[in-house]
Amino acid sequence: MRSNGHGPAKETDLYRPLRDYLEAQGYAVRSEVKGCDVVAERDGEAIVLELKRNLSVSLLAQAVDRQRAFGSVYVVLPHPGRRVRSREWRAACRLLKRLELGLVLVDLRAADPAPNSPETHVVDAPREPDGARLSDGPLAGTATVQVVFHPILPERRTRKEARRAVLTELRGRSVDLNEGGSTGRKIVTAYRESAVQIGCYLKVFGPLSPARLRKMGTGPKTASILARDFYGWFERIGRGVYALTGPGSAGIRQYPELMRLYSERAEEIAGP
Repeated sequence: MRSNGHGPAKETDLYRPLRDYLEAQGYAVRSEVKGCDVVAERDGEAIVLELKRNLSVSLLAQAVDRQRAFGSVYVVLPHPGRRVRSREWRAACRLLKRLELGLVLVDLRAADPAPNSPETHVVDAPREPDGARLSDGPLAGTATVQVVFHPILPERRTRKEARRAVLTELRGRSVDLNEGGSTGRKIVTAYRESAVQIGCYLKVFGPLSPARLRKMGTGPKTASILARDFYGWFERIGRGVYALTGPGSAGIRQYPELMRLYSERAEEIAGP
C-alpha cells in the first residue's frame, strides 16, 4: 500500500514526532536497538515500534518477528490522507488486527487537526496482558501522532533472551543519538557509548586501570573493551594500565553530546 504523496520523504521524518509523543507520556525512547526501529520503556514495560513509509509484506514480517520477544508491537506509518476511508485501507487495518499488531499514524500535513475527525479515528482496545500501551489522544504540534488501535494480544510465550538483549541495550544508552528508520548510518550502541565514556575519563584523568574505571561507573565490560580495543582508541602502557591514543582522542570527538555528558561526570568525580 503506497503513500498518497502527503507522507514524509523518508522514514526518519516519522521518528522525531513519534519520539516527542512517547516522551510526553513518560517513556524512555531509544532508536535502532538490536534491529528494532524504536523501543520505548516506562515503569519496566516496553513497546516496540517499526517505522515505514508504506505498508508492505517486509514490514509485516519484521513486526511479526518482533512479537517473538515483545508483547506490544506497533506499526508506524505516514497518515494516508483521504485514503483512510478507502476499502483498501480498511482491509489493511483488518490485516494488522488479525496479526495482533497496533497501528500509529504520523500526520505532518496539519498542525492541529480535531482529535476525532474522520481522518484520525480512534479505535480503543482493552488493556494488553503485559500492561504496555500508548494513550489514544493525538499530540498536536508540527505533526500529529495518532494511535489508531492497539495490539490485542492473547497470552504468548516470548523469547526472554531476545527481549533481555534489547532491554539491556536500551538501558545501556544514556542519550538517544540515532534516528529510528535510518539506514546506512553508524549506530551509537551501548558498547560504543561505553568506549566513549572510557575515552573521556582517560582523557581527563590520564592512564587508568580497568578496576579504577569501573569504580567511576564505566560498567562491567570495561576490561573487555580496553583489551579488545575494537576501535583502536586505547593502548596498554603498563601492567593493567591503559591510555587514550591519538586516534582515540579524535574518535571520541565525533560524539560531542557524549563528550559533554561524560566530561561533566568526570568533573563531579574529581570533586572540588
